[in-house]
Amino acid sequence: MPKPADMLQGTLDLLILKTLAREPLHGWGIAKKMLELSDDVLSVQQGSLYPALHRLEQQGWVKAQWKQTPQGRSAKFYALTRDGRLQLERELETWKRLSSAVGLLLKNA
Repeated sequence: MPKPADMLQGTLDLLILKTLAREPLHGWGIAKKMLELSDDVLSVQQGSLYPALHRLEQQGWVKAQWKQTPQGRSAKFYALTRDGRLQLERELETWKRLSSAVGLLLKNA
């Protein structure tokens, strides 16, 4: 299974932003949703996820708020900011260019 350390630089940020575009989630919920949406291929460990969330929060692309989970526990929920939605669009364009270039290289090599 690919781990975040195996991903290209910045890919984890893109995946987090895209996951949060659906709805605000707490850290464990983000990891669970990413695993679910990738058909159990992308497993993000806490040691990679939380530093990335902290970095995205410092950039102003996500905001965090303490809320109750459905199970009644208090958890920090993350949501995209307006700047985060703009960054997500930029990241998606970069990803499209990169994945297209990699596809061409693999096809033509």
